[in-house]
Amino acid sequence: MLTTSKKAADIVYREKIQDWIKEFLGSPHPKLGRPGIVCPFVPRALRMDTIKSVVVHTEGLEEPQIADLVKSYRTQFLTMEPQQGDLAIYKAILLIFPDISGLFEQTALIDRIQQQLKPFFVEEGLMIGEFHEHNESPGLHNPDFRPLRSPIPMLAIRFMTELDLPFLSRSSDDPQVRMRYLNAYLQQISAINKDSKALATAHAALQIAQSQVANVAPNAKLIGENSSVPSSRCPVFKLKHLLNQQLHKIGF
Repeated sequence: MLTTSKKAADIVYREKIQDWIKEFLGSPHPKLGRPGIVCPFVPRALRMDTIKSVVVHTEGLEEPQIADLVKSYRTQFLTMEPQQGDLAIYKAILLIFPDISGLFEQTALIDRIQQQLKPFFVEEGLMIGEFHEHNESPGLHNPDFRPLRSPIPMLAIRFMTELDLPFLSRSSDDPQVRMRYLNAYLQQISAINKDSKALATAHAALQIAQSQVANVAPNAKLIGENSSVPSSRCPVFKLKHLLNQQLHKIGF
């Protein structure tokens, strides 16, 4: 049970994150690399009051216990209103972890839990993102921009949108994992907008992952990646080139 002092501290944590949402996510930034604000969904979400902040105390918990605690919020998110329709993309749960200090070794725990649980959330058409002051994930439009840095370590849960395709088609992910992500993306986005231009791009990304699973033996190098075979003759390379072209065309 939380003491009065802890309850007061939790209010301060939530207010600090609320200010960060307004002043950073909901505002333009000189390093963003495109016009507009950092997160285009924030202003309307703030007006609708659909961003729920939860302070999660982890003192005395081991990493698997923290992961299980985070997993429990998937059901809570899915049962929050609005559950469906055009307005559902504006809701989010922000899990704030004040007991995890700003030390790099401790914020790395947030990264590990996010990576571990990402498939669990993606399979339900959700995204889970990691935020902390050491986050090195670059912006989509400027590699020098760091959009996922926050004053307190956090995990954010929200519905998947068309704009999430680059995060679900990363070549650094195992191709079988990518296939799971992309199939979930196709199911989610086609249910929202079957005419979305992003669907063709997602199908191209899925084809790349399927080709890699079918044609690349374990520990073998891809043709065209540090190989003596010219990359222009590699079908996977051609698919990647097509994917990059399509991502550029639809504004990613």
